[in-house]
Amino acid sequence: MLDLSGTWTLSDESGAYRVPFAVPGDGITALHRAGVIPDPYWGQNEYDCRWIGERDWIATRVFTHDGQAAVLAIDGLDTVAEVRLNGQEVLVAANAHRRWRVPVTPRKGENVIEITFRSAVREAAALQAAMPFRIPYQEVNGPIPNANMLRKQQCDFGWDWNIALGQFGLWGKVRLEPANAGIGDVLIAQRHLPGRAEVSLRVRAAGAEVTATLCGVSASARVIDGSADLVLSVPDPALWWPAGQGAQVLHDLTIECGSQTATRRIGLRALEHVSVPDAAGRSFSFRVNGRAVFAKGANWIPADALNGRITPDAVRDLLQSAVDANMNMIRIWGGGRYEPDWFYDLCDEMGLMVWQDFMFACHLYPSTPAFLAEVDAEVRDVVARIHHHACLALWCGDNELIGALTWFPESRADRDRYLVNYDRLNRTIEAALLQTLPDANWWPSSPSPGPLAFGDAWHDDSSGDMHFWSVWHEGRDFDHYRDVSPRFCSEFGFQSYPSMSTIRKFAEPADWNIASPVMESHQKNAGGNARIAETMFRYFRFPVDFENFVYLSQVQQGLAIKTAVTHWRSLKPHCMGTLYWQLNDTWPVCSWSSLNHGGEWKLLHHMARAFNAPVFVTAVPRDGVIDLVGINDLPDLVEMTVTAYATKMDGTAREIGRGHAQVAERAVSLLQIAAADVAPDEVLTYGWTGSDGTHAGDIFAPKPWKTYDLPDPGLSFVATEKDGVHVLDVTAKAMAFFVTPETDQPGRWDRAALHCGPGPTFRFTFTPDEPGMSPKFILRDLHSATYARPK
Repeated sequence: MLDLSGTWTLSDESGAYRVPFAVPGDGITALHRAGVIPDPYWGQNEYDCRWIGERDWIATRVFTHDGQAAVLAIDGLDTVAEVRLNGQEVLVAANAHRRWRVPVTPRKGENVIEITFRSAVREAAALQAAMPFRIPYQEVNGPIPNANMLRKQQCDFGWDWNIALGQFGLWGKVRLEPANAGIGDVLIAQRHLPGRAEVSLRVRAAGAEVTATLCGVSASARVIDGSADLVLSVPDPALWWPAGQGAQVLHDLTIECGSQTATRRIGLRALEHVSVPDAAGRSFSFRVNGRAVFAKGANWIPADALNGRITPDAVRDLLQSAVDANMNMIRIWGGGRYEPDWFYDLCDEMGLMVWQDFMFACHLYPSTPAFLAEVDAEVRDVVARIHHHACLALWCGDNELIGALTWFPESRADRDRYLVNYDRLNRTIEAALLQTLPDANWWPSSPSPGPLAFGDAWHDDSSGDMHFWSVWHEGRDFDHYRDVSPRFCSEFGFQSYPSMSTIRKFAEPADWNIASPVMESHQKNAGGNARIAETMFRYFRFPVDFENFVYLSQVQQGLAIKTAVTHWRSLKPHCMGTLYWQLNDTWPVCSWSSLNHGGEWKLLHHMARAFNAPVFVTAVPRDGVIDLVGINDLPDLVEMTVTAYATKMDGTAREIGRGHAQVAERAVSLLQIAAADVAPDEVLTYGWTGSDGTHAGDIFAPKPWKTYDLPDPGLSFVATEKDGVHVLDVTAKAMAFFVTPETDQPGRWDRAALHCGPGPTFRFTFTPDEPGMSPKFILRDLHSATYARPK
């Protein structure tokens, strides 16, 4: 094999630019690294870089070869492109989600490969003009129009959290492989029986015989019509479990055909999607190895807006942060990309189940024969590539395309036409998936009440999965999360500002104002800044300055999502999953993420680690009482004990109740407190223990925080350092809420948004990204953020 990755040359259609081009990578990153354009993420530079997507670009490379017949293999060719070898066209492609394999015969000696990337902006417009009727797209998510015409990352043309640059390039590898290589795709199915696992293989191969080995068990079969079918029966298999449920055991499956060898790392597990009619409507849950598992996690978008900036190490850090916050599932959202193989390897290793959308989101899409043929090929290719991963839990047809039928004047005026149009697309996806992988867990759309159900899954919580956006988009109170009882909520969210460490990466101090043009250019959701500010007026006294506005925006984001997740967890097993929007950011921006661009934790992520804990107690207010509900996501029953206190702002507390219960798979009421038992100047604090060793506590404020007169808590700290790790020991003289340490150096705190009272010492640990740093520390809390200090 000859790897053609590395340094190419990139030039534009006019010949005005000629720069080095790192492959894999994208052209915008190449232009920035060459100094042709400024950093598109800084200030308002985005708008001065949009010209790049409006012209054609040509990438070239010279290589030497032995002249033998070969296969040109290209992954992630983005998007409308022509490939030439020594001046002869060998491939015309228009799908960034597929792998391409083209027989070629290079010259012996020097060869030239050339890829012309056609302007995605012009190509999309031309395709729209050629449609038999208009196919509308979400203009609020598309400052560059007609993304729905192209099989590329939909958010490349902009989204309500993404920069709009229309990138191009190759996010995968380019290589020359030997002609007639022995082993192609390996399709794998599992059947679990008492005491053994049967693993069925269909190996696409060019050869006489295929041999496969797994866990010491081998089998061989003849190749007939290009494929061989084998079954491996593994006794007493060591099983793969999601995070928090058991070990992530992975096994090497080795396939041999002639002199060729291929390997797949697989986990042996039975992962079922359970969705059946019941008394409430239609259930939605996951069962792993016979055990019902509550799905806790978040939605995943591309790790960066520019593919050339994505690295496996950075992605590993983001995914590890998900696991560290007690998550066990991520949903790969349908407006991004199918991730590279190494991404799913990471999820396998970490125990993160993957809900995999097919890449269609929020727009309407064509159903012409040519478009559907491309979709069919895409689905078959993607499924064959990634299906064997233990983490794959669900294949979902699209994101919000059912709802999109009501979002456009054209589809509202002629619903039948656009419904049939959608059904053709959805059926193409389903058929291609199930013909490739007959036992796949399939769900038609998200949100959806169920197969061939086209109801409103944004407000109807009885069936299937739900997207619940009324709190954010409709400006409802956080308590409105308690008004719905979803079976599985796969999207809900509330925005915050990125942390100051991230803001410093794109804005000068002169721009640190929510109404400045720079800050508004890094807020892509219409009305988002106003909604954040209006919510602060509702719940808090207004912050004293911009930096505390940023901090308080993250406090209220955490409270919003905590309200939703903890209430819906208290409904278990009626509700069996919460995936908030969103885990990560593609660039530095105001958004719904719990991780800043670059991976630093926002306060929501720190809070999520606590409210996702496997053994947890949540406060549920209803009908004049506050119900303390015990939740247990562990495999075994846990004895839980809770003690409740009414606590004043000076830290004095009085016990108002104790409760005890055994908690298994169903959430259980441990203690009910009369709301009147908590005085107007008090908050409810409570602690719990579990027979599993859990020892934790939480706080519930019955009223908005602005109604409490907070004393100055007199926070102080002592900082020490050992072996490059910094420790802050914090003490308080009165109650200090949402205590958060900050520093001027990049790194990670072990916790934040902590409630501290007088008496004990509270320890925070900071690990800098670079050793040898001498960071400066400050503390923020609710009092210091909202009470102006006397001059």
